[in-house]
Amino acid sequence: MDEIGHFIDGVRVAGTSGRSAQVFNPATGQASATVALASADELQRAVDAAKAAQPAWAATNPQRRARVFMRFVALLNENMQALAEMLSAEHGKTVEDSKGDIVRGLEVCEFVIGIPHLQKAEFTEGAGPGIDMYSLRQPLGIGAGITPFNFPAMIPMWMFAPAIACGNAFILKPSERDPSVPMRLAELMMEAGLPKGILQVVNGDKDAVDGILAHPDIAAVSFVGSTPIAAHVYAQAARFGKRAQCFGGAKNHMIIMPDADLDQAADALIGAGYGSAGERCMAISVAVPVGEETANALIDRLVPKVEALKIGPYTDSAADFGPVVTKAAQEKILGLIEKGVSEGAELKVDGRGFSMQGYEEGFYVGACLFDHVTPEMDIYREEIFGPVLSVVRAKDYEEALSLPMRHEYGNGVAIYTRDGDAARDFTSRVNIGMVGINVPIPTPLAYHSFGGWKRSSFGDLNQHGPDSIKFWTRTKTVTSRWPSGIKAGAEFSMPVMR
Repeated sequence: MDEIGHFIDGVRVAGTSGRSAQVFNPATGQASATVALASADELQRAVDAAKAAQPAWAATNPQRRARVFMRFVALLNENMQALAEMLSAEHGKTVEDSKGDIVRGLEVCEFVIGIPHLQKAEFTEGAGPGIDMYSLRQPLGIGAGITPFNFPAMIPMWMFAPAIACGNAFILKPSERDPSVPMRLAELMMEAGLPKGILQVVNGDKDAVDGILAHPDIAAVSFVGSTPIAAHVYAQAARFGKRAQCFGGAKNHMIIMPDADLDQAADALIGAGYGSAGERCMAISVAVPVGEETANALIDRLVPKVEALKIGPYTDSAADFGPVVTKAAQEKILGLIEKGVSEGAELKVDGRGFSMQGYEEGFYVGACLFDHVTPEMDIYREEIFGPVLSVVRAKDYEEALSLPMRHEYGNGVAIYTRDGDAARDFTSRVNIGMVGINVPIPTPLAYHSFGGWKRSSFGDLNQHGPDSIKFWTRTKTVTSRWPSGIKAGAEFSMPVMR
């Protein structure tokens, strides 16, 4: 069985803590590798290497930093198939879905190729008599990223690409459930020309996270995971004086207005609700049809589509989605489905008994569709993170709008309508960070910023796009005046620009 260690100072190294965890193939339910869980000493080795390498990298001109990412993008494209298969074998999603995971990360790497422009700041000539003012965007030093299992390529690249392009060193702590792709990404960055010590991968569990949060040489932390842990990481980062952006859970609604194209809306719900077995923070898990007629017509379209979904291992190119990531995830999802039934929701499509011949030990959950769900039910309030879609019927537009607005999460939301006034009103009023109009998963492209509101996000700056450059740099403002513009004698009053 393979043993996955760490990537420190430019090379793979074996774990030395004596602690490890199993990595599973979700399709078969069998362990495929072990991954080392870092000790404080191993984290310190990574920090020492980063601290030694970062000053020279920060002093490297931005064009040369950009060229590393040009080569890295080329290497990602060359290695796309192998990376996707590696990702699928540990996560369970289909190979095509894994390619999408990689490409959305690759697009952020393409964005940061523009770092010579992105890192420019401001200059004012003649701000006062003989005075010029300008600002500099300088790197923080060492940053860290703590990433989840569901996007083991995309989210690490969302974090390390802007951080490194800005001149920082970066320590990545990926999910211990699917660590192979992050390790391979670090190797490809080295192959692209990144100096050793600038990107390091430290595998681990809570001990590694706590070590990152407490370490005095790590200046900033980016986190994606569940809301309770996001809130904890944010609080601990603040306690130790670190800059932090922490992204948590979601319960994304899609409002279907009576004038919507219901065939289009149903197709959107199928893809957005069941793709990647629902293990996406931007998955649509709640459909809100407005009016009984709309709801009945939508259900009539959804039921046969959900029943026709094909579930299979990642090796099946015809599969719509695969297993969930772990046995524990499978059990949690099945438990919430049981709770929904006991609370009185109508289970229109029941996937609880799904089993695949030859893969009986795999972590599969069949597609489930609930109707007549109410906001008091656990399946509405909690993030299920599985292939389960809940239909909550609303009598009118105002009731439909109130549902996502009252929910504790505020990651993404969508509305399907032909009415421009309704779409504009919805966009203006809804208190959600990312909004789609006839777009089911409104994840912004790399040159805009990604982030939710309410308890889906902790921190003021979002991921990728312009916010990422602000997050991974700090502003230094310089006021300069040269001797020819200085009058003799001391000045005791507050300086003003008049």
